[in-house]
Amino acid sequence: MYSDEILDFLKSAKINIGDEIRATAKDFGIDGEIMPNTEATHPEIIVIKLKNGYNVGVNFRKIKITKVKSGKGMPEFPKAEFKQDKKLPKISLIYTGGTIGSKIDYKTGGVYMLVKPEELLYEVPELAGIACISSKELFSISSEDMSYREWQAIANAVEKEAMAGADGIVITIGTDTMHYAAAALSFMLKDLHIPVVLTGSQRSSDRGSSDAFMNLICSTYLAAKSNIGEVGICMHSSSSDDKCHFIRGTKARKMHSSRRDAFRPINDRPIALVDIKGNIEYRNSYSKKSKDIGRAITGFQNSVALVKAYPNSTPDIIDFYLQKGYEGLIIEGTGLGHTPTSTKDKNYSWLPKIKNAVSKGMIIGMTSQCIYGRVNENVYRNLRLLRNAGVIYCEDMLPETAYIKLGWLLGNYKKEDIPKLLNTDIAGEIKERSEYDEFLV
Repeated sequence: MYSDEILDFLKSAKINIGDEIRATAKDFGIDGEIMPNTEATHPEIIVIKLKNGYNVGVNFRKIKITKVKSGKGMPEFPKAEFKQDKKLPKISLIYTGGTIGSKIDYKTGGVYMLVKPEELLYEVPELAGIACISSKELFSISSEDMSYREWQAIANAVEKEAMAGADGIVITIGTDTMHYAAAALSFMLKDLHIPVVLTGSQRSSDRGSSDAFMNLICSTYLAAKSNIGEVGICMHSSSSDDKCHFIRGTKARKMHSSRRDAFRPINDRPIALVDIKGNIEYRNSYSKKSKDIGRAITGFQNSVALVKAYPNSTPDIIDFYLQKGYEGLIIEGTGLGHTPTSTKDKNYSWLPKIKNAVSKGMIIGMTSQCIYGRVNENVYRNLRLLRNAGVIYCEDMLPETAYIKLGWLLGNYKKEDIPKLLNTDIAGEIKERSEYDEFLV
């Protein structure tokens, strides 16, 4: 917020937010629109949006401000009014937040979530020609703030929409933990057999390089026209605006913090490619869409942890989770699924702690931090020692997927059945033959 002195000056000079002003001093002069100050900026700094789109801050006490012309003020985001064609496939858009529904917040200088789905749809009138869309705002939250409770809420909302006759579902969600949500929904919705498409964007919808609109269009085509009966992620397949790919929800991972093609299929091929005109190219096997709609299975036991083994790591972390009452642990091992085991200093060996935890009922699964490839319990001596201690080797499952799966299994099945189920393919999370899709840079 601006200081009272600045607010009094602006009022006396009849300058409103959004007006074009000129700020001059001895050695410079700039023109632009006056913006609200941010909460993180000193109250005596005037924020000016230049014609190139960038904001600058100048010290009010060191400049002279004159009004050039009146502006239109800070515009409200308009809402879309769609003429729905009821003959088109019925698609439910479930809005949960994320960068795909965000714009600049001048109070903080960051981005904030659009509140209503209509605000997001305003920029994408093409959707009206693809499907008969009903939108539902479930909540507006960043994906890093989500927990299993939000995944359960999404699963229940999808089940409700499917039971009401939706031909497909599009879920807008933040990208940071999208692959966790996709894995959770893949297990929770394994019996629904309609396309459930998670999408988002790496760049906010008010940026020229935003991927939001293409991702949303391609996702809607997949939900409306594909014969896929699975949960997956639809995002850019390359850094160009050529195609999006649909990745199985249990085989997707965010592999880059900012690229538009950040999501890649791991140990698998994408199920399909789709372009902005709705052309769908199937690239992998998949479960077919079906009218046989089952119920969502949303139980989840949150007393599960994901830990990483690394050189010099001590196994005390296992005792910590055991003492906290955790029922399961997924380890990101090195290579084929190692932890420090036959160490010269016995205090660094994970083996005794693992044996103790398993003897007390903890379920421990092993994945690889290599990401690509699979674990193998039979190649080296240390691997066999860990296997004999009760560690369950999770084939080519991603660590995040194994973590989600173990929590879901503990929330829905008898504990004595889980060791076998953890290593049994349920939602495409385990492939007999792993396929390598190199991340292009």
